Amino acid sequence: MRNFPTIRDRRIRIAVVGCGRIAQNHLAAIERHAGDLELAAVCDTDPTILAKVRESRGVAAFDSLAELLKAESPDLVALCTPSGLHSEQTILAAQRGAHVMTEKPMATRWKDGLAMVKACDAAGVRLFVVKQNRQNATLQLLKRAVSERRFGRIHMVHLNVFWARPQSYYDQAKWRGTWEFDGGAFMNQASHYVDLLDWLIGPVEKVHAMMSTTRDIQVEDTGVLSVRWRNGALGSMSVTMLAYPQNYEGSITILGDKGTVRIGGVAVNEIQTWQFAEPKDYDEQIREASYQTTSVYGFGHPLYYKNVIDALRGDDEPETDGREGLRSLEVLTAAYLSARDGKTIALPLEY
Repeated sequence: MRNFPTIRDRRIRIAVVGCGRIAQNHLAAIERHAGDLELAAVCDTDPTILAKVRESRGVAAFDSLAELLKAESPDLVALCTPSGLHSEQTILAAQRGAHVMTEKPMATRWKDGLAMVKACDAAGVRLFVVKQNRQNATLQLLKRAVSERRFGRIHMVHLNVFWARPQSYYDQAKWRGTWEFDGGAFMNQASHYVDLLDWLIGPVEKVHAMMSTTRDIQVEDTGVLSVRWRNGALGSMSVTMLAYPQNYEGSITILGDKGTVRIGGVAVNEIQTWQFAEPKDYDEQIREASYQTTSVYGFGHPLYYKNVIDALRGDDEPETDGREGLRSLEVLTAAYLSARDGKTIALPLEY
């Protein structure tokens, strides 16, 4: 295991790059952990947005990541930029000696994800990939049940992501809905759900996908994915951004010979079915774990940040580092290759 330098005797200086929608979750998490984190600087190419954040947060602001790194030398850079920029920005930050935390997906291309991991390895810095939905109370209980093998043999798994993204959503910025910077419904909006395929069930053996596009964009807004896992389980995933008139459902159903669970709601926030052959004491927590939300982001960013802080302090290992992030990126890449070529794609992509 590689040894990384730790930061113990002071607050960790963090810079937020990209000040759009998801950045607000990061800024709130940084404020929540003010005893351990110091917001050193922010960066955005939109001067209006940058000015608002600079005034509200009272920190240095830059329109160039290179200039920010040169002037402020942050310990950690949080990338909240379009996904297609993550690779080059990660490599630049790593070369300047900064640890990197990147929003999902870590990259839009498999080769770019690999390059990010290699660059951080070479520079001796950590790479964190944000998977905050894993921290949701509903999914934490489900992960525990899977880890304890309460389902027995898992036979079938199904996920739905039925959300609404009208044309006006894609028209907000030129990078939205593009192959280079954004990716489609699977890569972008449903990325956290693709992550559940591997994190909950295990290594994927092969995938077959079909995708379609209705909006005026380059990428898919609808698709279906068939999955076979190495443990023999079969499953599927249905994704669309065409739900009317609003986000409808984000769910996962697992069927085993000793258990059945369905977690639904708009964003896996409601435990709707929880049945096992053998009861456990924590089964009483399922009602408390469910929560109401209108946000598909969940409330896991502060918990995710806690793990990042502990890792940089040397008190814990990262829950989702660059290599963990590659696991879902590999499934995503396989899905796009399958849809493009009309064939089943086996994993791993490389040996």
